[in-house]
Amino acid sequence: MGYVGEGFADGVAVGNIFASPSPYPILTATKEVDQGAGVLLIYGNYSGDNMNFSMAAELAEMDGHQVRELVVHDDVASAPKGEEHKRRGIAGEVFIYKIAGAKSRTGASLDEVYETTEKANNWTRSMGVALEPCSLPQTGKPNFSIGPDEMEIGMGVHGEPGIRRTKLMSAREVAKELVESICGDFPYEGSDVAVMVNGLGATSLLELYIVYDNVVDELAKLNIRVHKSFVGEYITSQEMAGCSLTIMKLDDELKELIDAPAKTMCFDF
Repeated sequence: MGYVGEGFADGVAVGNIFASPSPYPILTATKEVDQGAGVLLIYGNYSGDNMNFSMAAELAEMDGHQVRELVVHDDVASAPKGEEHKRRGIAGEVFIYKIAGAKSRTGASLDEVYETTEKANNWTRSMGVALEPCSLPQTGKPNFSIGPDEMEIGMGVHGEPGIRRTKLMSAREVAKELVESICGDFPYEGSDVAVMVNGLGATSLLELYIVYDNVVDELAKLNIRVHKSFVGEYITSQEMAGCSLTIMKLDDELKELIDAPAKTMCFDF
C-alpha cells in the first residue's frame, strides 16, 4: 500500500503477512484502476503470487480488460545464473514499480509500459544479508534461529534460507560480498546505475548509510557510476535485522524514469 500514489502504482491487492492475496482482490483492483488502456500486474516470483495473479488476469480478460503480467526476479541468491526465471522478487520490486509508474505517466501504451519495465526488470539484481530473524504475528516466534555472532548470506525477505551462514562481517566486507555477487551475475561494469540499500526492519539508518558508503567504494573499483541512490526501509520483513543491496543498470530512458517525480506514503521525491 505504501507505493500507491503519484508516479507509482494505481492500486494494490493486499494479502495476509507473507502471503499472496487471493485472485478476487487482485481482480477487483484490476477493474478499479483500468481507465481503458489496460493494466500491468507486477508481482514477485512466488508460487502463490504466480498462481493467484495469473488466475485474476484470466478472469479480468474474460470481463473485457486488457492485462499483462510482469514477474520480478531480482534475487541472485535464490537461483543460479541462467535460471533467472526461478529467482525470487525482493527489494528490486520497488525500482520496477517506479519505472512502470513513470512510464505510464508519459501516456505510453500497455505494451510500451511492459517493454520498458521488463527491460528494467532484466537489468536489476539484488542480494541480502540477515543478522536476526523475523517472526509472524500469528506465532510471535522467530521463523529461524541464528547465533549472535552469525549472519545469513542471501536470506529472502520472508525468512527463506540463504546460500550460506558465516560469522559476522564488517560493513566493508558485507558491501564487498554483495557487490561481487551482484556484479558477477550481470555486466554492470562501466555503467550508470541506480542503487538501493534497503533495511529489513530492525537496522538503523546510520548502519545502512555505512553499508552504502562502502558499496559506492566497491562500485568505483568496477567503474560503475551511481546515478541515483536510495537508502532506507523500502521492503521490510517485520523486525528482521539486516539489509539488501539492489542495483539497476540505466540507459537514457531509465535515467529519465527513475528521476521522474513521485509521491506515495513510502516514497516521496
